[in-house]
Amino acid sequence: MKKFILPLLLLLFVGSIMAVESEPSAVVGYVKYNMVAGDNFVAMPMVQPIGLTSEFGAQFGEDVNTIYIWNQSTQTWDPSVNYGGGFWDPDIEVGTNSQLFLNANTALTYYSIGELPETPATFNIVQGDNTVMIPLNNSDLVTTALAGSSMGDGETVNTIYVWNTGTQTWDPSVNYGGGFWDPEMETYIGQPLFLNSGSDFVWPSRSAVVSPLRKSTNK
Repeated sequence: MKKFILPLLLLLFVGSIMAVESEPSAVVGYVKYNMVAGDNFVAMPMVQPIGLTSEFGAQFGEDVNTIYIWNQSTQTWDPSVNYGGGFWDPDIEVGTNSQLFLNANTALTYYSIGELPETPATFNIVQGDNTVMIPLNNSDLVTTALAGSSMGDGETVNTIYVWNTGTQTWDPSVNYGGGFWDPEMETYIGQPLFLNSGSDFVWPSRSAVVSPLRKSTNK
């Protein structure tokens, strides 16, 4: 892990996402995820030279042993991608905006480093459970209530789950009822979320108002 971090100390000094150019295709930055020994939920918001789970896992050596990706069709974390004998199996495609649930043997830090995507992230949400990520261009979605409001305030999505690394549970669940979301929790750009929807739709809608990037790091 040190080989991955040390050459990037100057770039990673601030500890969040930075924009250093005006043209989106030329912007280089990162989103930082603090991981614990146990289960963690992270994403790939920046454009990274990673196309397979084996390439993603290679960043961590033997510090990460399992990677899970939510399968909307089967509504399961299936298949699990496991490390053993020096390789990852099976190998699954991943890319910009992927959300990954992984198990680490030790506390470490993961950086999604690269250029900003030229096209803002959108997600095809299906009826049932889904994983999404707060898009980098939606810095206005600073709480679960605001994120839920952008999803229809209970008309479509009724529950948002945030992974709690401290308790190692989807706790608390954020539910909509009586005209509001409860409890209200802070969110950050690049944060992956697990949610339940009653219908199919695209989120965020392409007509949604977006805001400039803000600094992002998970707590």
